[in-house]
Amino acid sequence: MQSRPTMDSFIRRLALRSPLDEADMAAIAALPRTKREIKAKSYLIREGDKSHAFCSLILSGMAYRHKLTDQGARQIVAIHVPDDLLDPQHLFLKFADYSVQALTTLEVADIDHSALQDLILQNPAVARALWVDGLVDSAIYREWVLNIGRRDARSRIAHLLCEMAVRMRAAGVIEDSRFYLPMTQEQMGDATGLTSVHVNRTLKALTASGLIEQTGRWIGISDWDSIRRVGDFNPLYLHLDQSAPQSEASLHSPFMT
Repeated sequence: MQSRPTMDSFIRRLALRSPLDEADMAAIAALPRTKREIKAKSYLIREGDKSHAFCSLILSGMAYRHKLTDQGARQIVAIHVPDDLLDPQHLFLKFADYSVQALTTLEVADIDHSALQDLILQNPAVARALWVDGLVDSAIYREWVLNIGRRDARSRIAHLLCEMAVRMRAAGVIEDSRFYLPMTQEQMGDATGLTSVHVNRTLKALTASGLIEQTGRWIGISDWDSIRRVGDFNPLYLHLDQSAPQSEASLHSPFMT
């Protein structure tokens, strides 16, 4: 995934969440931050850790948030793509109640907590945009609960593929209907409440049905309308653009220009 040395893409995303003027955007761009690279599989946050003095923004790469039972069973509760803030709740909560690991090599910008808190408290427009961003995260969580609780295996996997295609396209990291999804079948199972064997069987069924093409971890969406119907996928919950009304066009392929 392409490196993003600045926060321009993140600022544009916030401006879609809620209107920002030039001064608002300049204030976000001026936030003190440190860029660092994190190896795949490394932990950024561990459950029970005390909150860091910074908030990490993904510039490139992907990460995942998860919880463990006492017996060590893992549930992946979120996948994070570029422009996602990994730990905004730590601005005000003292301890982590989840873990975050790098799914790929990550490049992040660690934004100073105190500076971000001051900006939020002093700039209502920025506070509103970040608040809306947090509400969208909540909407995604709700959809994941529905996906695991009420959809069958075929629909769960189809829905996950649809969501990742739309979010990765919105983040500017893919441009066509074939994309690299850096998740093992075990990780896909932990995100959908399925075993890796069931995930493998389901991916083969989606391929046999002509909905996707799969080569290793490369996924090609062959029939967007059909896989969207199979996955019961409506991107409304992603709220990609708060300034634009939702319409039937929002159901169109994310790969259409």
